[in-house]
Formats: sequence, C-alpha cells, structure tokens
Amino acid sequence: MFETRPDREAEVVLVGRSNVGKSTLMRELTGHSFDAGRKPGVTREPNHYDWASEDFVITDLPGFGFMSGVPEERREQIKTDVVRYLERYAENILVGVIVLDGKSAVDIIDRHSGEDEIPHDVEFYYLLRDLDIPPVIAVNKMDKVDDRDERLNEIADRFGLLPPWTQWRDTIAPMTAKRGQITSLEAAVNDHLDAAKRDDLKKFFSD
Repeated sequence: MFETRPDREAEVVLVGRSNVGKSTLMRELTGHSFDAGRKPGVTREPNHYDWASEDFVITDLPGFGFMSGVPEERREQIKTDVVRYLERYAENILVGVIVLDGKSAVDIIDRHSGEDEIPHDVEFYYLLRDLDIPPVIAVNKMDKVDDRDERLNEIADRFGLLPPWTQWRDTIAPMTAKRGQITSLEAAVNDHLDAAKRDDLKKFFSD
C-alpha cells in the first residue's frame, strides 16, 4: 500500500495505464516535473504535488496494465495498491481522472473485453463511480487521432455512455497534454469542483 500521501484534505487523482501521458499531464497541471520515462511503468509510487498554502493535493497514481520487463505478479500488486488507495481516500477525492491514449484505447479495451474479463480502464471508471468519486475520462494524444469525433464516440460507447460524446463534456475530455492542450479537461474537472462547492480549487485547473 502506498504510504506517501501528504496530509491534505482535498485531492484530485490521475489513474490510467502505463505510458498514456499521466506524468506529462501532471507536469502541465502543476508546472513541476516528475519522473517520466519512455519505458512503461517508470512511475511505481504515486507522485503527489501539494501547495503549502492550500489543503489540496494532486496525485498521479502508478500506471497499471502491461509493462515491459515487469512480472505479472508485480503488475497485479500495483493495480491492487491503486484500488486500495482509491478506496481508502474516496471521501477526500473530489475527481478521478482516467487518462487514456486516444489512439490505442479502443483497440486495448476491445482486446480485453470478454465474458470473464473487464478492461482495466472500464473497471476503474465503474470503481470510481461506486466510490462516489466523479470520473473524468481524459482522452490524451488527440493530435495523433484523425477521426476525432468518431473515435470519441467509440470511447464513450465503451464506457457505457450513449454517443454522441459531446453530451458528456463533464465526463469525456479530449486533450493533448504534451502540447499543453488541456482546456477541456480543466473545464470538466471544474464542473465537478463546482458541484462539490470547492470554487477555491478551480484556480489549479485554469490557464
């Protein structure tokens, strides 16, 4: 279990598979660099960023799913630790951001969809909902996607959200973190901060 969390009341978490750009997004949101390598699974412990004057922390949780050179047992342990973290701090977490790679997400979800298998991304989406943590699906690397609306509609469908995706702007946020294009994500997070009556935190999710 991760024991590195700062003593802060309010939290926004980033979850997602390895190599989808969570660390890049974290850098965009905080202006602070974190360990992010080209090799999947570099982030094995949560990266937390908190502000001295605010009772608030943003957490980038370790990536789950396939990681080159990482034994399956270790991968499963990381996923279990992420689940336990979410369960333990559910009352503190105001928004859970699931980061996807817009180019490969549909293929990966379809590959892992079967009678006795739920894709990790979809599983975490429903876990967040079950824990009463508002989920936002941040569809990253949209600069590499040609059929933008069609792809976003497919992603909406895979998460049980009726297309068109445009009616879910508080849940589906297309972005390209590497280029600093995260406005739709910030707007979606701020919608949920609004609902939680935490206008004081909206400044962290605006340009």
